[in-house]
Amino acid sequence: MKYEIFYDITLFSALDIYLFKEGTHAKLYNHLGSHRLQREGVTGVYFAVWAPNAKNVSVVGDFNAYDETKHYLKKREDESGIWEGFITNIVDDMTYKYFIHSANNANPYKADPYAFYAEVKPKSASKIWSLNGYSFKDSKWMKQRAKRNSHKEALSIYEVHLGSWRRKVEEDNRYLSYLESAHELAAYVKEMQFTHIELLPIMEHPFDGSWGYQTTGYFAPTSRYGTPQEFMEFVDIMHQNDIGVIMDWVPSHFVTDGHGLMNFDGTCLYEHADPKKGYHPEWKSAIFNYDRNEVRAFLISSAMYWFDFYHIDGIRVDGVASILYLNYARKEGEWTPNEDGSNINRGAVKFLKQLNTSVYENFKDIIMSAEESTNYSMVTGMVDKGGLGFGYKWNMGWMHDILKYMKVDPLYREHHHKDLTFSFVYMFHENYVLPLSHDEVVHMKGSLINKMPGDNYRKFANLRALYALMMAHPGKKLLFMGGEFAQFNEWHYEQSLDWHLLKQDEHKGVQNCMKTLNALYKSEPSLHRNDVINEGFSWIDENDASANVIAFIRKGARNQKPVIIICNFADKEHENYGVGLPSKGLYEEIFTSDYVEFGGASKKMRTIQSKAKEYNGRKNMLHITLPPLSVIYLKKMS
Repeated sequence: MKYEIFYDITLFSALDIYLFKEGTHAKLYNHLGSHRLQREGVTGVYFAVWAPNAKNVSVVGDFNAYDETKHYLKKREDESGIWEGFITNIVDDMTYKYFIHSANNANPYKADPYAFYAEVKPKSASKIWSLNGYSFKDSKWMKQRAKRNSHKEALSIYEVHLGSWRRKVEEDNRYLSYLESAHELAAYVKEMQFTHIELLPIMEHPFDGSWGYQTTGYFAPTSRYGTPQEFMEFVDIMHQNDIGVIMDWVPSHFVTDGHGLMNFDGTCLYEHADPKKGYHPEWKSAIFNYDRNEVRAFLISSAMYWFDFYHIDGIRVDGVASILYLNYARKEGEWTPNEDGSNINRGAVKFLKQLNTSVYENFKDIIMSAEESTNYSMVTGMVDKGGLGFGYKWNMGWMHDILKYMKVDPLYREHHHKDLTFSFVYMFHENYVLPLSHDEVVHMKGSLINKMPGDNYRKFANLRALYALMMAHPGKKLLFMGGEFAQFNEWHYEQSLDWHLLKQDEHKGVQNCMKTLNALYKSEPSLHRNDVINEGFSWIDENDASANVIAFIRKGARNQKPVIIICNFADKEHENYGVGLPSKGLYEEIFTSDYVEFGGASKKMRTIQSKAKEYNGRKNMLHITLPPLSVIYLKKMS
């Protein structure tokens, strides 16, 4: 086969180049990278790569035995730094890299930053691949997506690592493919009543142990589990089962492997040249240069691409705190402040605002969520009012405080009551997601069930109470896989979850509890409608530290009945406990984390008539017995 190269084809207009250099081009995946085209009736592939400081760039691959002297690209004359060329007769599935002829020729073989597909690790070449050929069947979901992703709707997210959710242990412990996972996971998530899944990064990455957080392919779903079209079908199957798909995305840093972005054209192109800005000491990875227009355009185009081609419903932006602060994970002398002495990375702030503006302008019905662990203000504020423009922020403070509280023996919890109540002080400062994520069940931190104090019975009761509090607390919900059935072992990326535990009643009970909570959260508007506005909450009593009890009200619209939440985090029963009520009437117990079917001791729902007696500053009240380590939901019947 003859593979000729021509230079009379381009996918760039003058406007494209202008927007690229300005940093505002949001769809570079349609121009850079490799694209199947025809020239004078002959099919081939157009290549375009940004390498402004290279001496020469050639394409090497299966078609020329990786000979860097065969197919040189031509540098454009518009000072864009883009090299391009069209090579005939190249077909899908052929592998390729760019050979970057630079001043130092260090690591000259580079994977394509805009490749749609890559070889299965440990190989690292890009693959020629067309994204045509798959037709989505999710029109019903897409039409209703705006409602499903609304702040007023229930959002209960099941966080998943595809490589270890379930494995074929009998087949050498292999991964499930995208399609195997799609069918099994969709059925399970639907049964468990979660509304969305959130995938740990599935973008191409060289090392399993990074869990996907050390990325090489910002436009390529990892080939570990299948092809790009099979990942499209994965998303489609989720949508056909009324499940949204959120992806974890890592614009905060990138892997330093030689075939990746680092020193791409022999210089620090994507990363800062100054190691105080361009190298992450904690993660030992490179940090993007957000001050560079073309780099911001690259990252924003990556985010846009997954919405555009894969119909994903949201992106969770990893490590936002590390992006925002110049001194993140650095000691004194290891970072360079701004001229005024401040520590905010202004280029990163510009990038995040531009990112959210671009994405929401094009896809108004999606979710942009930030993993941000500091008190940086207005993360979910509107960009035109000085905010970063995210739809949601992970509430890391709640996660830290509540787990700190739950670890304490109930005998001493009254001295830690503020850890239970402090998140309610700021719960509406941002639009929050309450995460119990993968980060809390690795690296010797212990699984969620093993964080709980006491014997086995108390551990399980504590965990069910924690989940019930999370579902009642204002904010959307996220739980990492395995937590829903109280896996004892920490999560490990090379092993399947311990599904065999579901043969034991106490683990099955926690799973039933979580399923019931999800269903209740979705069906009771007062538990979700006002999750992010202060009309959705009022205290009954937050100060009964000696009893380890708090009580509050979740409220929906005026015509929707509120739900009374009573939490007893003592390991003893409180008989005839007084609770002030919003109005008189007959109240029904609609949920208790202590039900027998969950592994507790309570056997049936109760109805309780209010009394016309002032209590907790309210004109009506009731007396109720609170089981130990339990959370009760009440709703007025009449």
